[in-house]
Amino acid sequence: MPQKKKDFLKRTVEHVEITKHNVVPLVEAMAQMSYSARDLHRAAEIADRMVRDKECGIILCLAGSLVNAGLKKIFVDLIRHNMVDAVVSTGANIVDQDFFEGLGFRHYIADERLKLGVDDGTLRELNIDRIYDTLIDEDELRACDDTIQKIADKLEHRPYSSREFIREMGAYLDQKHPKIDGIVLEAYRKDVPIFCPAFSDCSAGFGLVAHQHARGDEPKVSLDSAKDFYELTQLKIKNPVTGLFMLGGGVPKNFAQDIVVAADVLGHDVAMHKYAVQVTVADVRDGALSGSTLKEAHSWGKVDQTYEQMVYGEATVVLPLIAGYVYHKEGWKKRAGKKWSRLLEPAGAAARG
Repeated sequence: MPQKKKDFLKRTVEHVEITKHNVVPLVEAMAQMSYSARDLHRAAEIADRMVRDKECGIILCLAGSLVNAGLKKIFVDLIRHNMVDAVVSTGANIVDQDFFEGLGFRHYIADERLKLGVDDGTLRELNIDRIYDTLIDEDELRACDDTIQKIADKLEHRPYSSREFIREMGAYLDQKHPKIDGIVLEAYRKDVPIFCPAFSDCSAGFGLVAHQHARGDEPKVSLDSAKDFYELTQLKIKNPVTGLFMLGGGVPKNFAQDIVVAADVLGHDVAMHKYAVQVTVADVRDGALSGSTLKEAHSWGKVDQTYEQMVYGEATVVLPLIAGYVYHKEGWKKRAGKKWSRLLEPAGAAARG
């Protein structure tokens, strides 16, 4: 009997919750170990120090497929409890995965056999997309694309930074789906700006392509990546003490690190990022940015050397430990969020009260 879509999309990915698991004793025990365990402990201590430094603005960088893997609730809790002041991400995490779930859709657990790739032809026939061991309904992704187009169609037709457009996505969710936890929605409510420098490289791109095609020669919504860079640089200028918490590398890592240099180009003598933690599985030897060390970034004038730590491990394993440690150390209870969106949109912020 031919298989149907429902035969594959049965078990949903459930997001781990750091609030329910106190990992502090475990992470502290790692300080007496070696290799990656000791690195992880030091990274957790630096992340905790970032949160306790009231002058520090914390930038969370997300690369790779993280939300579909069950990490969404961690990011939501970091934003909700004032441990993140800005997010720099790939578009996939923000649109294809988080906004997608914000619309009420889900990711599904793939059976072990599917990881071998032998059934990918069947999945294609059923409009099911695979990310290693998770599955997504392509028809639902198309609905997500259509929603992006609808949001664009209703906006003033002009260039936007990705932050501006994602804020409109948050407003949409707050109105249409206010009870579904998500990064875009929580960031909207907490005035935490989200930047996706390569915003069109995801479902947002399909929706915006459809919008621009429908508009023809008429004025249309477009994305301005230089405006993204300028806005995030302005945040560095206005809040010189900053820390980076990076998962993966790529564009989000480089974009966030480069704002120190950009501020200098604009004539502002700002300090390098005071704190930096990166979780990655990338190798330094191939010359790619994802694996380049934070010590190397110091040679470019981007990251200070005192509080930096690389952790070579996969994010679904490492993040719950570091984030759980910081959450249960409770330094966030004495920290107020920076509300950086209001620095970029003072008039809108005043109207919101």
